[in-house]
Amino acid sequence: MELIPEVPMRRTRRWLLAGSIVVAMLVVAGVGLFSLLPSNEELARRAATELEAALGVPVSVGSLHWRLRPSVMVELENVATQQSQPIVIKKLTAKLNVAALWQRRLKLERVEVDGAVLPQLSLRGLHASAGEPTEAKPGRLQLDELPIDQLVFRDVTWISRHGTHVVYAGEAEFDPGWRPRSAQLRRPGFLPTTELSLTRRGEDDRWDTRINLGGGTANGELQLQTRANGQLHIAGKLQPRGIEAVSALAAFNRRSVIAGKITGETTVSASGAGLAELARSLHTTTPFTIGHATLLRFDMEKAIRSVGKDHAGKTALDSVTGQLDTQNTSNGMVLDFGKVKAVSGALSATGKAHIADRQIEAELAVDLVEGLVGVPLKLSGPLTRVNVSVPPGALAGAVLGTAVLPGVGTAIGARLGAALGNIFNSGPSVQAKAKPPAAPGKRS
Repeated sequence: MELIPEVPMRRTRRWLLAGSIVVAMLVVAGVGLFSLLPSNEELARRAATELEAALGVPVSVGSLHWRLRPSVMVELENVATQQSQPIVIKKLTAKLNVAALWQRRLKLERVEVDGAVLPQLSLRGLHASAGEPTEAKPGRLQLDELPIDQLVFRDVTWISRHGTHVVYAGEAEFDPGWRPRSAQLRRPGFLPTTELSLTRRGEDDRWDTRINLGGGTANGELQLQTRANGQLHIAGKLQPRGIEAVSALAAFNRRSVIAGKITGETTVSASGAGLAELARSLHTTTPFTIGHATLLRFDMEKAIRSVGKDHAGKTALDSVTGQLDTQNTSNGMVLDFGKVKAVSGALSATGKAHIADRQIEAELAVDLVEGLVGVPLKLSGPLTRVNVSVPPGALAGAVLGTAVLPGVGTAIGARLGAALGNIFNSGPSVQAKAKPPAAPGKRS
């Protein structure tokens, strides 16, 4: 039997011994490293302190965990501001760029938010110091020029200042200067598809904009400019096409006052020193057309006939045109409807409306046989309980056309009188009660 050579055996033993020493050193180094790192509980307390200093309100952090495999990750759970309506992040996971860490720079390759609650009024209560000069502290990481490569968020609930809840999801990829290379915001689970997409044009501060809403689209372009004084300015144009009003507002848990498909041209503008000011100053102007519309929960004929005492019902309209101006403010969105004209057969109405803080002030003039008669309607009060009024004097003598148009002639007077009778009375027998035409040659 041949013996195994002694030299190869010795080499194998030396390699095994060397390998064992390396493994042991790595284990000792790892144990030493983790012994120097604070515990997760201590890190959670530190994170809460840093967030409180940055946001200006007390913050609690439920837990913070590090993961080193398969990549360096940090997880925060149950982060909440201590406010009457807390801002809550249920879970946030961030993947760190290791190369940047070696250079003492903080760069996050991917951030995922799974579950969050953002009350609008609570966001207004923050006093964020982001972007403000801060005193350098030893040991603090410096933010990278591109702090976040990619952001993904799911199940994020926005609560409006009036308590309306809307759930969003989306993602964004960033270029330096927080310019989104691409971004998408959507309403998960809602049909028809409701989403906004932005795609940057190369290195320019211009984005192709695609909006799917209410079964239609509103595509266009947005651009960002930096003024000489350092202020930012957003300008753009969108083209709403075939957007069904009821479905569009239902996507944001709101009720529309009119049904029909909207087509128009929208101009967008905003100015400010940062994202918050841009959002607060957002302004849009949209000349619009709605064909074959229905005025929901408002019967115009009934409102006039009852002198504003009863307006329950609907009003079918052949078309509605006008201009809508929206202005975002610190107290919510303000809407101004101008040059409004609604047409339905021989009936038409013109007017304007102002809506702010869920209150409406509107004035309408309702015409029959266009341009001959104007009956004023006034709407005011909260949107949930609108007060409609018709000045009593506006109907005096309006039963017969001859009283409205004295001296014009009995034929026109009778026709207009019959039309007025159909509005201010009820039933098909109204025309039979209208005053018959006078004999030829006689005037009323």
